[in-house]
Amino acid sequence: MKELIERWIGSGDIQIVEREVDPKFECAAVITRAQQESDRPILFRNVKGSDLPVASNLFGSRQRLSEYLGAGDGHFCQRWASLMKNPVVAPTVVPEANGEFHNTSLDQLPQITYFEKDAAPYITSGIFLANDPDTGVPNLSYHRGMHISNDEVRVRLGTSHDLTHYQAAAETGDAALEVAILIGPPPEVAMAAASPIAPDESELDLVSRLIGGSLKMRPCRHVALDVPYDTEIVIEGRILPNVRKPEGPFGEFLGYYVPQGDNHVLEILGVTVRESATYHALVCGSPEDQRLLELALCNRVFGHLDGTLRGILDVSCVPNLLNTVVKIDKQFEGHARQVILGAFGVHHDFVKSVMVVDADVDLNDLSDVYWAFLTRGRADDRVIIVPDVPGFYYGQRKEHWGRIGFDCTMALDRRSDFERKQIPGANDIDLRDYIV
Repeated sequence: MKELIERWIGSGDIQIVEREVDPKFECAAVITRAQQESDRPILFRNVKGSDLPVASNLFGSRQRLSEYLGAGDGHFCQRWASLMKNPVVAPTVVPEANGEFHNTSLDQLPQITYFEKDAAPYITSGIFLANDPDTGVPNLSYHRGMHISNDEVRVRLGTSHDLTHYQAAAETGDAALEVAILIGPPPEVAMAAASPIAPDESELDLVSRLIGGSLKMRPCRHVALDVPYDTEIVIEGRILPNVRKPEGPFGEFLGYYVPQGDNHVLEILGVTVRESATYHALVCGSPEDQRLLELALCNRVFGHLDGTLRGILDVSCVPNLLNTVVKIDKQFEGHARQVILGAFGVHHDFVKSVMVVDADVDLNDLSDVYWAFLTRGRADDRVIIVPDVPGFYYGQRKEHWGRIGFDCTMALDRRSDFERKQIPGANDIDLRDYIV
């Protein structure tokens, strides 16, 4: 992360806030306002109550994610699938360089409160690293953490996460589960943590495939774990067995509050920061959050469709996980409908809406996607509705039941009618060369 920020500062591709900002609401408010105007990262150099600068929106665009992977053509999912063919190289564990890391405490980190009814400051970008108590397989996954004191963070573990099963296995033996929270690791680590793999596989192996080599690691100081060496901040601790305490409310990714509930307790054993470290603040539900969340789903949808149908180019989820957009090289009439039906079955929780577009449409821009639907065919015969299919609320709440699909593609025999107008050079303009 340090090297990325330095590069963006040099190129002018990051927005910099010099004035002091309050970590309670103001920081999140500025991030949100900035994301409404631009997908550029933002850096706060003066956050009240902490010596650490704060960066946000590091992953807020598909273009940047594609650049991290070397997908120059923008076909993110194709590039990801290609990288998965790389061999796994074991991590390289090295000792800390003298003076590169130093101890601090939780209250010295930025105490960011994001939403009006949040119960406390929260860690939102934290990636939890832990080893399976039975097999030793390491896991990387995102979980929110509620600041309580220098000694305690309360953690919400989702029922389906591998870390939840690790904790349950440790708790069966009345043992604590050692964990390290990574804030600001290399981007490939952040992307691997957001991606689904089988429980018996390691996200660190996935990182190796993404970087095409060995990941540099260092030993923790307080727990028996190794962490990615270039991580900005590492919080070491252990999830206590048979202890649950109130956590929340908190503003989650769909735009609503999750109410208070009894959740797990992480005992903090130590915090280390890299020299000149930067804290990563992530606004839940923001474009940055959505781009990371969609990694798990879009790569899964792409893998399924690409294995069963021809012409699958890329998959995205805009504006959030509930809407899947598939870009295809249309090869026959009815192709888009096959894609819609195929995508419905990939994930019964989140694939609520599917939109299929031609190769010339920007699948990351919902305005462009819906423009294609409205201009490339009739509105009354290109929609598929499947009623009464359960979504991820399975009980009396049925907000996410049902499925809807949109064929936004053009007719094959009329392609010349839908040639998009172009202004030569418009896509290459950098407004900073023109506007002061």
